[in-house]
Amino acid sequence: MTPQRVTLITLGVADLGRARAFYAALGWQPAAAPEGVTFYQMHGAVLALFVLADLASDQGRAGVELGTGAMTLAQNFATEAEVDEAYALALSAGATALKQPEKVFWGGYSGYYADPDGHVWELAMNPFWPLAADGSLTLPGDAGAAQ
Repeated sequence: MTPQRVTLITLGVADLGRARAFYAALGWQPAAAPEGVTFYQMHGAVLALFVLADLASDQGRAGVELGTGAMTLAQNFATEAEVDEAYALALSAGATALKQPEKVFWGGYSGYYADPDGHVWELAMNPFWPLAADGSLTLPGDAGAAQ
């Protein structure tokens, strides 16, 4: 077993139809959509959209009000232009602008938006983390060796 991994990320959403429409506008295509949940296949992992109340119940916390925004999901891109394009697409799809993409102190370029349920996404270009042709990221040097 490889303990250092994430295979499924689930986002709690208030309105599944609205959330699906937002991600569809970004070009995401569902791999499966059984009643009350939608799954998107990613590079070696899955993103799920799950109605907030149903997610709390599934966690054994029925009636608990779940929050959002305490973590950031990120997409890295090869160029600043790709970051700008993805950011503009997200805003046109209904995202809320949090931070316009800009050059940042660590030498890269990044910006943030929130999806319609308040989940925060970072869009970044990191010149120190080259991407594979398929957009996947493996940390350079010894950082990626302990997989």
